[in-house]
Amino acid sequence: MTARNRRLPRHRAWPLTTTDVNECLGPHMARVRDLEFLTGPDSGTIVLGAAWVAPHSRNHGSGVHPDSVGITIGVHPVDATERAAVRAVLRAQALPQLHEWVTRAVAADETWQLTDHRHYWRLTGGRLTHRDEA
Repeated sequence: MTARNRRLPRHRAWPLTTTDVNECLGPHMARVRDLEFLTGPDSGTIVLGAAWVAPHSRNHGSGVHPDSVGITIGVHPVDATERAAVRAVLRAQALPQLHEWVTRAVAADETWQLTDHRHYWRLTGGRLTHRDEA
């Protein structure tokens, strides 16, 4: 990405690329409604997030637009000096787990799909953990 289009401070970098996520998910990528490369405040130990947005009304009495329902993925920035190491861990461990999570979300029963879900991958001291969070 060129410096002009970077949107991140020089000391921050995204550990994954669009290609990484596309290769991981393959045909399931068509079910992802939004792939975001986040630019906001530091996410702490979170390096990757996935969410299922349920088809329920967020406005009192209004319907839900179909484009707002489905899977979103967020790639969180990391320190630029740690990018290569974080990328290696995410490609080896987190991306296969993301594929599994997306596969389960797509095949989930109606009860699961009618509730919002969030899943985060955290990297602390070189150790990757992941879990569903509210």
